[in-house]
Amino acid sequence: MLVCMELKYFLKMATKRERAEVAVACNDSVSYLYQIAGQHRYASPLMAMQIERYTRIVADHSDGRLKPVPRASMVRHPEIFYDVDGVSEVEEAEVGNDDE
Repeated sequence: MLVCMELKYFLKMATKRERAEVAVACNDSVSYLYQIAGQHRYASPLMAMQIERYTRIVADHSDGRLKPVPRASMVRHPEIFYDVDGVSEVEEAEVGNDDE
């Protein structure tokens, strides 16, 4: 089962180094990540995918302390990451992992 967390909780629980790693990998600042987390700004779809990818990498190295941040939680219109059937890509990945 895939468990995710919101960006604001990820930033709160992450160390200073982990926050910096995500920001540098996304070519942005930690302050901008906090603006996205507080919903003062929305991430572009590309930025949201980068944040999701790098929070997953950092979460994998955190020994279960952190969880990846889903990209749909950071954009103004999260439906762009959903199929026409209303099933998200995350839910499809969970279904695909159950077969293994």
